[in-house]
Amino acid sequence: MIYAVANQKGGVGKTTTVVSLGAAFAEQGQRVLVIDLDPQAGLTISYGFDPDQLNKTVYQVFLEEESLVTVTLQTKVPQVKLVPANLDLAGAEAELIGEIGWDRTLTDALTGVATSYDAILLDCPPTLGVLTTNALVAAHMVIVPLQCEYLALRALKQLQKIIGKVRRKANAQLEVRILRTLYDSRTTHGREVFEEIAQAGGEQVLHTFIRRTVKFADAAAGGEPILQHATDSEAAHAYRKLAQELQAYGAKTPSNPRTRRGRVLGTDSLA
Repeated sequence: MIYAVANQKGGVGKTTTVVSLGAAFAEQGQRVLVIDLDPQAGLTISYGFDPDQLNKTVYQVFLEEESLVTVTLQTKVPQVKLVPANLDLAGAEAELIGEIGWDRTLTDALTGVATSYDAILLDCPPTLGVLTTNALVAAHMVIVPLQCEYLALRALKQLQKIIGKVRRKANAQLEVRILRTLYDSRTTHGREVFEEIAQAGGEQVLHTFIRRTVKFADAAAGGEPILQHATDSEAAHAYRKLAQELQAYGAKTPSNPRTRRGRVLGTDSLA
């Protein structure tokens, strides 16, 4: 199962979700691959790696100079492996636009490793450009972390336009699930937005939600997932619950994204 975690707004919990959900899947005994698609390399840093010291990253994969296998690193979590990123990835958009089938570059790269993992998580950048589009084309499901704060639904509408375009042109069966994050039940505003998202998103909204807590920042500073840093915390249990909820959806979804689409990817690009 391939999950893209995307939202063009920063600070909503994308990287936290990838790190934490990956650890939760690993606890279930799954083999997990996490891929950093953000030039800021937040996911890479969260696992304790220094992006500036890496010579091989996902950028070389997009340039087709390396395979995912040759750039993959083992993390501190035994069942979780990482494809890292660094600032070089910022050049991917200029390199790929204009190339034939640019929107399926990641899809092609994943073909060789998909059967080696039970779950693949794609940490998208806070933009709706080339890298996020590649992730949406490759994924079975996009998880949209949506903070329970003002303007959250406006950001969702912008993302939904891109998702709709990807569905029409490249990935007709892409599933969408909304994850409410940064929830603070102590404020009236937080409770109101929490309910508004549930009403607006309908069945796309996951039952699991993530409360605001400083423990995530502490875990990131320690270079480990919340499930290891504070294993019995409410936040850790929330991501375990999320993993179980997504497993229920995954059981209904074909395992190979290439076999479930109405046409062959790459016949035309999204441009």
